[in-house]
Amino acid sequence: MKKLFFYGLFIFAVACNSDDKPVIEEKPAAPLSKSKNSDVFNQSFKGLMDTYYHLKDNFITESDTMINTYAKQMQTMVDSLKLSEIKGEAGIVENAKMFTQNISNDLKNILASKDLLTKRKSFNVLSDNVYNLIKIVQYDREIVYHQHCPMAFEEGDANAYWLSRSSDIKNPFRPTSMLTCGDVADSLDYSK
Repeated sequence: MKKLFFYGLFIFAVACNSDDKPVIEEKPAAPLSKSKNSDVFNQSFKGLMDTYYHLKDNFITESDTMINTYAKQMQTMVDSLKLSEIKGEAGIVENAKMFTQNISNDLKNILASKDLLTKRKSFNVLSDNVYNLIKIVQYDREIVYHQHCPMAFEEGDANAYWLSRSSDIKNPFRPTSMLTCGDVADSLDYSK
């Protein structure tokens, strides 16, 4: 027993006085996860989302000219969305087509509207349709935050929703009076 004790003490002393540094194994970085959808689809969907975010930002700045510019660009992106590249059941593609048609109609409403309030109401509906489209196709190249304002409109349903790449609130419905008013209602992360 004494031998075992002294042997353990000897090992401890040698380890404590050793000049050798501990070996730290570096783990290679995990590769990006493989997307469920094709690169062609992901590129076209990213273009749609980029124009959506620009449209939202111009509701914040209240630039009617730029709202119309990005609504037209988004119309082009939704019309050229590569739905045939979606992986999965045929029903997914059919549902996606229905939502892209709704998005197209929402964009037409934004462009036809003469006042900012009516454009914002159409943007609210557009945001819901884009949110549902993301859930159907399970776009997995970025996290999308579904944000909510409980006091966006004074008449009818006061609630409004929009999408963002960030969890920070920048309210496109009340930018001058309540820019940071709102909450994150949901986040979509299909990269897992």
